[in-house]
Amino acid sequence: MSGGFSNAPLILTVTRECNLRCAYCPTVKEGWPSLSEEDARRAVALFAEKYGGGDIKLFGGEPLLVPEVVWAVFEEARQRPEIRWVYLSTNGLGLDSRWLKRLREYPKAVLTISLDGRPEDNRRFRKGVSSDTPDAYAHLMSLLPELLSTPRVVVTQTIAPASAERAAENFEHLLNLGFWRFNLLPGYFIPWRSGQLEALAESFDVMASRMEGRWNADESFYLRNLFTWAPTPFFNTGLVVDADRTIHPSNVGLSGQLDGLRGKTQVGDLDNPPERELLQERAKEVRGMLQETLPEKVWSSTLAADAALTALCQRLYPTYLAYRKRRNAA
Repeated sequence: MSGGFSNAPLILTVTRECNLRCAYCPTVKEGWPSLSEEDARRAVALFAEKYGGGDIKLFGGEPLLVPEVVWAVFEEARQRPEIRWVYLSTNGLGLDSRWLKRLREYPKAVLTISLDGRPEDNRRFRKGVSSDTPDAYAHLMSLLPELLSTPRVVVTQTIAPASAERAAENFEHLLNLGFWRFNLLPGYFIPWRSGQLEALAESFDVMASRMEGRWNADESFYLRNLFTWAPTPFFNTGLVVDADRTIHPSNVGLSGQLDGLRGKTQVGDLDNPPERELLQERAKEVRGMLQETLPEKVWSSTLAADAALTALCQRLYPTYLAYRKRRNAA
């Protein structure tokens, strides 16, 4: 859901490599370096000392392809009281019992796993880079008891245009597995047909009723989208350190079709970091860059999908706030 620039996080693209090729994902780029452990620690120190700290978000590619870099971030953040949460977004293939034990014992960790619903839809849009790439759904199911006992696990349910009519069924499947923290992600920067957008809105309506029912029954449920705003859909805004050490106000350059924007958005690097005011000013320019660069159909589809998500959140706020008021009074 799009909105303003505030409480900007540190966004680390630790690698551009990934062991999956998801049909709706624009971010994989081969042949790039990954951040070193030294530079990852340096970025965390810079964020804490120059920008005052806050939250850190680890993205890729697939971050757990460079586990030593990911853990270097966690270790540096542990020593920095200015760091609040460290968010690790992963397709889950790099998770195992050892990693989940680490995360359970780490007080600042928020684990976000990509899981789109029933196995047929989860597999439909994911292809491994080779024939021996494990099945992501089966791998996560093998870890399900440990995942459910790990604090602060959030499921990102990506909704592709072709699965929009089944989004509510996939959401219900994930609820039945025991997950109750969610981040909803309609497919951005890809074309949607009008019928698919209608199906997305209808699915959101069913899902909203399910969420409201849980809150009205005083059952735990968390939707990250209620607390997330950015100047552009999908992409993150803040202190963005790319895998090549360059610094940007947004990670729009993760998309292959937008890679040409990296030269326009770069405002420094780890050796020459920008002031916060410059990051804020350049962040305001990104939306216009996207509109000028993307095909009209892709841009209009992205805005329409984002509007559906925004409408969902606006509907949910009153019920959620009433639920929180009851919880706080108890």
